Amino acid sequence: MTDDINSYSPASEAMARLIDIMAKLRDKNTGCAWDVAQNFSTIAPYTIEEAYEVADAIQRADMDELKEELGDLLFQVVFHSQMAREAGAFEIADVVEAINAKMIRRHPHVFGDESSRTEDQQVAAWEVIKAQERAAKGQPEDSASALDGVALALPALLRAEKLQKRAARVGFDWTEADDIFDKLAEETGEVR
Repeated sequence: MTDDINSYSPASEAMARLIDIMAKLRDKNTGCAWDVAQNFSTIAPYTIEEAYEVADAIQRADMDELKEELGDLLFQVVFHSQMAREAGAFEIADVVEAINAKMIRRHPHVFGDESSRTEDQQVAAWEVIKAQERAAKGQPEDSASALDGVALALPALLRAEKLQKRAARVGFDWTEADDIFDKLAEETGEVR
């Protein structure tokens, strides 16, 4: 392990080896029959499972297990990227470049001319930048719901928590039951 952020050689070599391993596993003539038979839909449940295993290792503060589970999750990214490459859609380099560009775009206070921010300022700025990204994709902000973009495939409780946080950002958050009933009466009145 190195402390030098600019020392990419070991990581680059290891990543190149993983990409090569995945390509060999998916080779239609000499690869693994199970790996070759997979598609995005059949692999997706494994991707989700690996993400939960990462979270479990973190919760248990098991660094050895976390290292292994992060590797399994990275393998899922490489697996999906290999299938996309085979379909002519994109490849792993495109995935990495997309996240590089997104992180630089969403952190102008680190990579650009903007001044540093507090954590709360960064969260607010992040939402503004995401709205700009949606608009650039042709998703106008004025017609978008504050609840848009919360993945339907999330487990119910996690999805409910994310929806609640989104609703709280636009003023739908109360600490007293009477306030909730007042808001319900107001909304019901609007419907009538």
